Amino acid sequence: MSIKHIARTSYRALWVNKSRSFLTVLGVLIGIASIIMMMSIGKGAENLILGEIGGLGAETVVVRPGQEPTGPTDVAETLLGDSLKDRDVDLLRKKSNVPDVIEVSPFVIVPGSVSYGGDTYRPMVIGGAADFFIDSFDAYPEEGVLFDESDTRQKANVAVIGSKVKEELFGDKSPIGESIRIKNQSFKVVGSLAPRGQVAFFDIDDLVIVPHTTAMTYILGIDYYHEIILTAKSADMVEYVIEDVTRTLREAHGITDPDKDDFFVVSQQGLADQIQIIIGSLTAFLSSVVAIALVVGGVGVMNIMLVSITERTREIGLRKAVGATKKNIMNQFLFEAVLLTSIGGVIGIILGGTLAFLISLVLAQTVAPAWTFTFPISAVFLGLGVTSLVGLVFGLYPAKKAAEKDPIEALRYE
Repeated sequence: MSIKHIARTSYRALWVNKSRSFLTVLGVLIGIASIIMMMSIGKGAENLILGEIGGLGAETVVVRPGQEPTGPTDVAETLLGDSLKDRDVDLLRKKSNVPDVIEVSPFVIVPGSVSYGGDTYRPMVIGGAADFFIDSFDAYPEEGVLFDESDTRQKANVAVIGSKVKEELFGDKSPIGESIRIKNQSFKVVGSLAPRGQVAFFDIDDLVIVPHTTAMTYILGIDYYHEIILTAKSADMVEYVIEDVTRTLREAHGITDPDKDDFFVVSQQGLADQIQIIIGSLTAFLSSVVAIALVVGGVGVMNIMLVSITERTREIGLRKAVGATKKNIMNQFLFEAVLLTSIGGVIGIILGGTLAFLISLVLAQTVAPAWTFTFPISAVFLGLGVTSLVGLVFGLYPAKKAAEKDPIEALRYE
């Protein structure tokens, strides 16, 4: 029995029961579509974030509290870590400790909203040095000035706002000299940044910058930093900076075992590697959860194949009577199972890609304009491979049962 004949016979058998065949592969179709969608969106998110990291510059080195995350669940430890303090910043600013650094900027993140009069808006509020954004992102003030080092030392209640924040709270009115409230604290607006858009992880237009000392003392009530960003003299010096920073902080924190570090240092490439690990782990986890639908679909295929074998018992008996071997019968029904799941896989790939494209359009309009649709080719091969495997695994038992039927009993079957 040739492959061509098996394929033609299988196609006819499935076409006779079109509705049943479609319902049979529905579970496989949904599972594959979901996995393709997850992989596409995950890759799109990865590309977006890696593109944003590129905006930081190759000379950037970032120090964060806690141990370096290896998966999505470790990120919380970084956000809640309290190991980076004033003494660490002072030590990193000493040329004797880190000679190849030209700037050290500590930052804290301030959650919550900003209000002016009766209007409330929720921008990104950062406690840090305003001139860091000038030097790193070319974000210059359109009105007013930036607060300086003396404001930071004196814990002044001053703020610099982005153009979108200005528009939301003040409209066409000048914000300079006006007071806004952050967490029940009043801040005088001393500067308004020119429109700049998204750069690296920051939407400059949607930003409020206050001195980190003020944010830590009067808003957050903490004595530690969420992040310290260092700028090396050149990209070639980054590795030396990482070594010096690691050595300095280990000595300051009394750490002799690297496995017990309460901080981690990453460069732009290190950040990219972290993002790929986290998003890859999250995508794999979500895909494995969704893959349960494939198991359900496979069980459905097996059940329907067993029903089909019962209905076609006389056909099996007739085929055996005219010379078909057990192998021929087994190949016939196994091919039908693989054909069913493969059809579901192809439709699932098309459906998953289409849904991922539509979701990418929505995300580009509502979340990040730089979000692009990505359809990894590996997802196609994965989808086809998985569906074929499901067909083989769940079609094997029904095919074996069909092959083992006694031809005389099968011909007598009513």
